[in-house]
Amino acid sequence: MDQQKIGQFLRECRKEKGITQEQLAEMLGVTNRSVSRWENGSNLPDLDILIEMADYYDVELRELLDGERKSEKMNRELEETV
Repeated sequence: MDQQKIGQFLRECRKEKGITQEQLAEMLGVTNRSVSRWENGSNLPDLDILIEMADYYDVELRELLDGERKSEKMNRELEETV
């Protein structure tokens, strides 16, 4: 697991929803400092929070842990195969 990649993906998902770190932190019941650490890749959320984030961002848990959407990964693997 690449924490930096996961953090970057978490940041992209949050920005797609158009919310701030503070708003996400309030929704998840954590501090905005925690959200910042997750997005910087210095920490990862607990599993229960990851599940909640996956639901909110409408992505699979596996996508959060891979740090990319499944379609992006499939396209890259297809290019490597060809």
